Amino acid sequence: MKSLKPRLLTAVVGIAILFFILFVGERWHPIIGILVGAASVFMIGEYLNAKGLLKVFELSLPCLIFSFALSVLISTSYVFLLLTAFTIVVFAVMILNHGKISYTDLAYAVCGTLLVSFGMSSLAAICSTGVGITFFFVTAFSLPWMADAGGFFIGASMGRHKLCPQISPKKTVEGAIGGIFFCIVTALFIGVIFQFLIMPDVKINFWSLVLLGVLDAVVSILGDLSFSLIKRSLKIKDYGSIFPGHGGMLDRFDSIIFTVPMIIVVNQFLPFITVV
Repeated sequence: MKSLKPRLLTAVVGIAILFFILFVGERWHPIIGILVGAASVFMIGEYLNAKGLLKVFELSLPCLIFSFALSVLISTSYVFLLLTAFTIVVFAVMILNHGKISYTDLAYAVCGTLLVSFGMSSLAAICSTGVGITFFFVTAFSLPWMADAGGFFIGASMGRHKLCPQISPKKTVEGAIGGIFFCIVTALFIGVIFQFLIMPDVKINFWSLVLLGVLDAVVSILGDLSFSLIKRSLKIKDYGSIFPGHGGMLDRFDSIIFTVPMIIVVNQFLPFITVV
């Protein structure tokens, strides 16, 4: 548990920053898209740098610009235009620089950019309506982080059976089960707090929260393992070092990239909030 102290310190600082974003976002909604876009740019920078592509500006600049623009424009009619422009630009870049940029490099850059940008922009999309911003924001960050915390604590104390040892040696089946339990409890706790203290004029669907808790925990593991596999293939330990105990921003947000779209999916069929 020697990494517990820096993890807790990082969590405290991170929570303070999130509360500040919420405070501003509740008063001016577009700021969330802007800040999420900025975070996406930083993560894409880490991702490209891991393969030495960040300084290949012909390729990295379109990826960075797209990642920011998608979070800002995700809820507008310009998304299709943005996707079309990005596709044309990156392939034109490859053709014009075919001696310098291979298709393997292009595929790595574009695939990662789309993955990170899609996941992060989903947070901006779900907050764009202005209804339940704090609820969705808290849910989006709390569930995967609590699933990670549950996996860390339960896995460290009770873990016996390795989950996927060749990709992430520290992950255990017991830790995964603990993560699911932590995630469900956190989802229900959030529901109770918002239903009875923060948003008493709406009805919270607790069954939706239970479903989201299960899905979030499972998908967060998928996200974590996916980015761990990429790191292993690149022979690096972390994408960066901005967060003590966690590595880079991409190391900290890898599960969130996968889980935030699940909020939109579940909410589409089983809305979390109903005005009564």
